[in-house]
Amino acid sequence: MVERTAKVQRSERYLAETQKLTHTGSWAWDARSQKVIHCSEEMFRIFGLNPQEHLPTRKNFRQRVHPEDRNKVDERFARVVNERDDSFDEYRVVLPDGTVKHVNSSGHPVLDGNGELIEFIGAATDVTERKRAEEALRESEERFRTLVQFSFDVYWESDAQHRFIRQEFAEGIADPPAPGSEIGKTRWEVPYLEPDAEAWRKHRETLDAHLPFRDFELARPASDGGKRYISVSGLPVFDKAGRFIGYRGLARRITEQKRAEEALRDMQMKLAHANRVATMSQLSASITHEVNQPITAAVTYALAARRWLSAEPPNFHEVDDALSLIVKEGNRAGEVVGRIRALIKKAPARKDAVEINDAILEVIALTRTEAANNSVAVRTQLAEGLPRVQGDRVQLQQVLLNLIINAIEAMRDVGEKERELLISSRNEPDGVSVEVRDSGPGFAPATLDRLFEAFYTTKPGGLGLGLSICRSIIEAHNGRLWASANLPRGASFQFALPAIANTAS
Repeated sequence: MVERTAKVQRSERYLAETQKLTHTGSWAWDARSQKVIHCSEEMFRIFGLNPQEHLPTRKNFRQRVHPEDRNKVDERFARVVNERDDSFDEYRVVLPDGTVKHVNSSGHPVLDGNGELIEFIGAATDVTERKRAEEALRESEERFRTLVQFSFDVYWESDAQHRFIRQEFAEGIADPPAPGSEIGKTRWEVPYLEPDAEAWRKHRETLDAHLPFRDFELARPASDGGKRYISVSGLPVFDKAGRFIGYRGLARRITEQKRAEEALRDMQMKLAHANRVATMSQLSASITHEVNQPITAAVTYALAARRWLSAEPPNFHEVDDALSLIVKEGNRAGEVVGRIRALIKKAPARKDAVEINDAILEVIALTRTEAANNSVAVRTQLAEGLPRVQGDRVQLQQVLLNLIINAIEAMRDVGEKERELLISSRNEPDGVSVEVRDSGPGFAPATLDRLFEAFYTTKPGGLGLGLSICRSIIEAHNGRLWASANLPRGASFQFALPAIANTAS
């Protein structure tokens, strides 16, 4: 008897441990007494009840069922009791601390020889973690479906020799290649328009190194004779032994994006040109003075030459000196006019090797009279031996012109003796930086983040386009433009540009 009791107790312990491991509780309900006659410890734990404090009654357990699920649970229990059939149900349990659990419940009727219901035994399993995992999986799948649906137009696969072995086009894609027309061809055997040889070289190096790549842009011929642009991304695939077996990737149509970018660039160029013309108009008095100076000097030297010619005897040495000075002043006037014409002229952007110090000095010369008229002392600290930067000289000079004019205007409200403009250039580890620093009133910290917004201005009659255009120009040159406070007062505007390798002057 003792041995049998020990076996039963051991079996009950095993059962309890098993229920704990599987988060499953068991119960039994007596149909005659309408009472719960068995309830395992795991059943109490699932429902957040203490077997030392709570009786194993249907009422106690029912109170823990989610209010929205109670009627459903009651109706199902009544039906299975009446129909004497197996049951399965899923409902929520709410613990005193507000925690919500998901429970799967199953039951089985026990009948006597006459088919009458004696007991109903069942089990309840806590499936909360599984439900959370299922929900997380559903959300992940939904996110993936959304990503797939809206982020790419073509799915492709290639083999170890980079030949296309699969291509699937999303629905609604206009003008796809003929089915199977590219299968078996390598990526570089498919026809492209105006391929960038250097970009292709780097891309093939990436493919041969079996590395991932992202947003490689290509132009392809369209059926209407135009272009369609695509952006391709891919990941290398390896077998279990680590051998490279090909690529899988996606491609997006970016034709409309490219057209929008071209339209934006065109609009930016128009705005930049309009801004230059407006700035030059603002400097009309200074420009007139800059042009008049050499012309007036040339006239003076010409009059002197005439006097030396009419002398008895004529002094040809002095005449020669005067003529040389006339040529010098004429060239000087021509240079001023040339700079003005370059800034006003509407021309497509260029990619030249620009010596930034020369560009700075030309703009300073153009604004010299404006600075003098406003009693602004202009100082320069230009580093020697700077490498050249690649870009459009006129556009970069426009940025300098805007920053210098803004600085001069900012200092009108301070004492004349305090007006100082410092223009400096420095060699940076990755390029060249230029700073325009004034001693004006500066700007409030709250406005710092908005200075480069289009149509935001602190000037009473300003349009708020100058700094926005300046930033777009610098960013188009792969650089950056920023502002900061100048201590003890004033403002500092700086831009940095990448240098062309091995072009130190």
